[in-house]
Amino acid sequence: MEVRFFQVDAFTRQPFKGNQAGVCLLGQMPDDEVLKAIAAENNLAETAFLLPVDNGYRLRWFTPLVEMVLCGHATLASAHVLWETGLVAPDETISFTTLSGLLTASRQNGWITLDFPARACEPATLPEELRPLFKGEVTNVEFSVDRYIVELKSGAAVADFVPDRNLLAPYRLVVTGRGGEGSPYDFISRYFATPVGIDEDPVTGSAHCSLASYWAPRLHKNEFFAYQASQRGGELKVILQGNRVLLKGEAVTVIEGVFRF
Repeated sequence: MEVRFFQVDAFTRQPFKGNQAGVCLLGQMPDDEVLKAIAAENNLAETAFLLPVDNGYRLRWFTPLVEMVLCGHATLASAHVLWETGLVAPDETISFTTLSGLLTASRQNGWITLDFPARACEPATLPEELRPLFKGEVTNVEFSVDRYIVELKSGAAVADFVPDRNLLAPYRLVVTGRGGEGSPYDFISRYFATPVGIDEDPVTGSAHCSLASYWAPRLHKNEFFAYQASQRGGELKVILQGNRVLLKGEAVTVIEGVFRF
């Protein structure tokens, strides 16, 4: 069996920045064990698998360990590949059937817009074992779906945060802070997901589905320019619209090839 494969850097216009995603174009859906093996072989934060269906494409996402319910950067990468290869017309909106329902992608002026579900946040208490990580810099804690959101006193504190893989092993964690005076960004964040095989994710669309809900009442606005301060780094435009979030980003292909098995 042969599968066309692309590696795309998402939420960036520069190669070797943003978040790496594998994109596999399928003629039929292999068994889950094959999908898991390909994702493990890639060893990227996510590998996306695309299969044409009547209303667009079926889309599944795998980390090197597990299948994911929602993934922003691999969806952005998938849309980018479909347009760049000519499989979808340049001005056509793409519909994806996923575990999170119907998601769409469109593009304008080089920016890809993803229409995703917003994720609610609720007040929470930071687990006792995580408190040594923060040294009194925490200003607020909330929980969203499957991860803690920890607000620090500044965006600089987020950039300087030093994670501990052993302490974080059972938890998914987002740390975030205001961009601050002179920053072009409304907020800055980082995301750690050791339980699913990702110690630190470079740029995370799904986290911003929660962060949009978190920051809207605090910044008194619904449109944000956000930065994820990982080593690779990446930018997103984020718009909260009721129970939906529009995630806007750019992408660049860095590898193209074929899987044979």
